Amino acid sequence: MNPPTRPAAPGGGLTGAVAAEWTRLWSVRATWWTLLAGVLLMAATSAQLAIYAANANTNDDPADDRGVVTVGSVLVGALELTQYAVLALGLLAITSEYATGTIRSTLQCTPSRGRMLLAKAVVAGTVTFAFGLLLGLVGVLAARPLLGGWGRAPLAGTLGDVLATATYLALVGVLALGLGATLRSAVLTLTVLFAVLMIVPLSLREPDITVLTRISDAFPGVAGGHFLAGDTDPYPPVVGLVLLAGWAVAALAVGRAALRRRDA
Repeated sequence: MNPPTRPAAPGGGLTGAVAAEWTRLWSVRATWWTLLAGVLLMAATSAQLAIYAANANTNDDPADDRGVVTVGSVLVGALELTQYAVLALGLLAITSEYATGTIRSTLQCTPSRGRMLLAKAVVAGTVTFAFGLLLGLVGVLAARPLLGGWGRAPLAGTLGDVLATATYLALVGVLALGLGATLRSAVLTLTVLFAVLMIVPLSLREPDITVLTRISDAFPGVAGGHFLAGDTDPYPPVVGLVLLAGWAVAALAVGRAALRRRDA
C-alpha cells in the first residue's frame, strides 16, 4: 500500500500542522496494527502476571507467597513488555516518513522543522496518553478476575495507576519520537530505546556500586518505574515524573537540532 498523500495544513501555523499530522497518523495502516498489538499484549501480559501472583500464593512453597496484591501493581508490571507497542507509535510517526520519502512533502507543507516536530509531538503525546488509558482499563479487566481473592482493586488507587500508566506512555512515546527524528531509522531507534530504558540501567545496577546505582536512577525507564510504583526511595514519585519528562523534552530538542542540520 502506498503511503497516503499528506493534506495541506489547514489554516497554517501549529494548528494546521497538528491537523495534518493527525490525519496522517490515522490514515496509516501501521497505526491500527500497533494499537491492536498493544491491546493484545496488555491483555495477555496482565492475565499472565495475575495467574502467577495467584499461583504463588497457592503452591506448596511458602517462600513464593506474595499475599494480596493490587491490580494496579499487575498493570504496572505488564508495562515492561507492552510499552514497546506504544513506543512504535511514537517512532513510526517520523521514521516511516524517512523510509518512504514522504518527509519531503511533510516539510513542504510545514517548512518550519521545529513546528513540524512539535505538531508530531502533540499528536503522539495525545494519542499515546489516550491509548494508555485504554490499555490501563484492559489490564485491569484482564487481571482482576484471575487474581480472585488474592487481588484487590481500590477505586481511587486503581484509577491513579491507570492515569499514571497513560502519563508514562505519553512521555515515552514523545521520547521515541525525538529519538526517531534524530536517528531516522526505526530499527536503530528501537534498539537505542531498548538500551536506554532497560539494558544500560540494568548494567549499571548489576555491580551494586552506589554511585552507578544512583546514575541508573536518572535513566528514563528507572525514573518512570519509580513514578509508576509510587516509590519514595531514592526520590519521590514526582521526581521520577520530572526526570522522565526531561528525557522526552531533551530528545525532542536533539531531534529538532538534527532536523535543522540535515536535509530530508
